[in-house]
Amino acid sequence: MRLGRSLLRLIERLRGSPAWIEASELKRRLDHGEAVTVVDVRGHDEFVGPLGHIATARNIPVAELESRLAELAGLERGPVMLVCRTDKRSAMAARTLRAAGFTQVNVLRRGMEQWNETGLPAEGAGAETTARANTARGTIL
Repeated sequence: MRLGRSLLRLIERLRGSPAWIEASELKRRLDHGEAVTVVDVRGHDEFVGPLGHIATARNIPVAELESRLAELAGLERGPVMLVCRTDKRSAMAARTLRAAGFTQVNVLRRGMEQWNETGLPAEGAGAETTARANTARGTIL
């Protein structure tokens, strides 16, 4: 019986952890026209700020996600890619979406920092920012 409880706890822990995706894999899927939904959970100022955003991304800040789930209605069974600056807020958002019944939730590992460092295209006011400038500013959530 003890093993059964341990196994159940492990399953619950794994169920709560997000699936990760690398920037290059997300870019490949977008380039191949796969039906993926990209949700950027940063605030609007960051979305249009120095790191820019992925062209197809919807901006729904993590603090508003639960109250704006209706905007994602019908996407519960398809792949949803969550993006923030690093990946902390995206991981929190992943728990919210999974609790709401979304089945294919992924978090962009290292977020827009990795996207920009890899040299992938970004839209927004400061999308031309280099990885060196990002590092000089330091990392924030």
